[in-house]
Amino acid sequence: MTKLAAVPIEVQLIVDALDNKRAKNVVVMDLTGVSESLDYFILAVAESSLQLKAFEESIKEKLKENGSRPRGVEGPSDRWLLLDYGEVVAHLMSYEAREFYDLEGLWADAKRVNVIPN
Repeated sequence: MTKLAAVPIEVQLIVDALDNKRAKNVVVMDLTGVSESLDYFILAVAESSLQLKAFEESIKEKLKENGSRPRGVEGPSDRWLLLDYGEVVAHLMSYEAREFYDLEGLWADAKRVNVIPN
């Protein structure tokens, strides 16, 4: 069930950064109670490697303004980039990678959260 809820500032800033760059199929998943190490996943589709890079730069810039830096970055590849902000992780993927890895299915017990971009 999708719900509207208060989320950590990092989640809101990532959603805002993705919205600014016209990300497709953005999904926020609340993993509290499902994962011991993560609270939120943000998933988004990039239509090209250039757009993937633009998402990465936009997210890093927005969160840096808030004093946050990624703990880790995995990738980039043409298919998938992961930005780790501790309890919040952004997965930026091609359509094909998102379908293949099916993180929504893997974490089906997690709640989807409706986050409105500012």
